[in-house]
Amino acid sequence: MKKISGSAQNKETERPASEKSTAGLGAAVPRAEADEPEDPMAGLQADLDRFRDLALRSQADFENYKKRAAREKEEAVKYANSALLERLVTIIDNFELGLEAAKGEGDQSPIYSGMTLVLKQLNDLLSENGLQPIEAEGKKFDPNLHEAIAHEPSEFPEETVIRQTRRGYRFKDRLLRPARVIVSSGPGK
Repeated sequence: MKKISGSAQNKETERPASEKSTAGLGAAVPRAEADEPEDPMAGLQADLDRFRDLALRSQADFENYKKRAAREKEEAVKYANSALLERLVTIIDNFELGLEAAKGEGDQSPIYSGMTLVLKQLNDLLSENGLQPIEAEGKKFDPNLHEAIAHEPSEFPEETVIRQTRRGYRFKDRLLRPARVIVSSGPGK
């Protein structure tokens, strides 16, 4: 057995317990203190910042949702009558066909005069509620407003609407129904 001097024993007892257990193992084993974060408050602060950011993002997403829902509700109210108006437009088409047939009886016919008056009242009511007819004859063909059903040679320039077979309508700022038109293919050869 080896004898340890008194000063060496004092140094041995002065060392912390964690160093005593690793003293014999050498420097290959890291100290437990190196595995722990240097400041536990830094980890807590990082978590706090992350959750604060998450809360702000969630709040912003909810605000965007509320705005979108309000906008969709407003739009639904604004265009609520479009299905009804679309059905009425078909009735107007048939009414105009009947008016053309009554015109054959003569412009002074009481049936023709009465039907003209009813058609005017109906068109006025629909225009007060945001329905506007699309006038197509003589205009340049616009695929956003017109549905071309045929091309015919004519004296009109190419891509000009010659005839309208069915009137188109706009409801406020949307297209309710495109106008069916026959388009000029330019002068015939």
